[in-house]
Amino acid sequence: MTEHKDSIGIALIGCVLLACVAFGGSYTGSLMVWMALAAALASSLRFVLLIGELNFASAAFYGIGAYCTGTIANTVDWPFFVTLVLSSLLALGVSIVFGGITLKVKGPYFLLIGFAFTEAMRLLYTRTDALGGNSGLVGIFPPMWLDPYYKYFATALCFALILGMLAIERSHLGKIFIAIRDNENVVRSVGNRVFLTKVVCFAIASAVAGLIGSLHAYANNVISPLDFGFMLSTFALAYLKVGGEDSPLGPVIGAVLLVGVASWAQSMGGSEHILYGAAIVLSVLFMPKGLMGALSSLRGQLRDGKGGR
Repeated sequence: MTEHKDSIGIALIGCVLLACVAFGGSYTGSLMVWMALAAALASSLRFVLLIGELNFASAAFYGIGAYCTGTIANTVDWPFFVTLVLSSLLALGVSIVFGGITLKVKGPYFLLIGFAFTEAMRLLYTRTDALGGNSGLVGIFPPMWLDPYYKYFATALCFALILGMLAIERSHLGKIFIAIRDNENVVRSVGNRVFLTKVVCFAIASAVAGLIGSLHAYANNVISPLDFGFMLSTFALAYLKVGGEDSPLGPVIGAVLLVGVASWAQSMGGSEHILYGAAIVLSVLFMPKGLMGALSSLRGQLRDGKGGR
């Protein structure tokens, strides 16, 4: 029952965002797209947590997808959907090599390697003239036939990806991921190839991040190296922690809430980052398991109260 509630909750949030795109103004529609992109990226971060690893390289694969799309848009006239697929496949290919090398280490070592890789990719974009250098790439537009509906398409695809990752999590493969997180020696003892399974989990999340990066490029029309630094992974982690990492709904709710707060705080000028940081600190202090954890705890208390009567 809980599995269906998660899927229904994610789908309902997606429908609300789509309704806001339909009935809101241009700015509201763009904000809904950024919420959807943030929710999908945070969900991909949570997906790697299934094997017990914090993936700070998610911003790098997001950037790989975006720069692949930007390069194709500026050099060749390839079909839109081909570009999306190629961007995701490039992120997938790089992630298999990266994961095959780095997933032999665990915990903070893996996190730091991911951080270093993200910064290395950002420097690569900065120093490569073919990728626009510090100025980045401009003129990345969806095809004319899709342009009026692109906000709907990007929002819907992000939530389809979130639901796809949830379906994998609920599958037999997802249960192996969780078992590896709990005790990989037990998983190994029954004949499962733990390292290969970790690489598969990491590759799926990275392919999703690459596809989301491609959607980002088309949504923003302009990309630059600063868009894909380690702060992007930090924000994704904030969405996850505020919403709650124990529930698939957590990263979605956290992303919608914090992107909304950031949008409102832009009018405050230099106070924006203070307000944004305060929201994260307060959430972590008073809701260590995030909003979903707090709601679950509240439901338990209400249930116990009724039972006591």
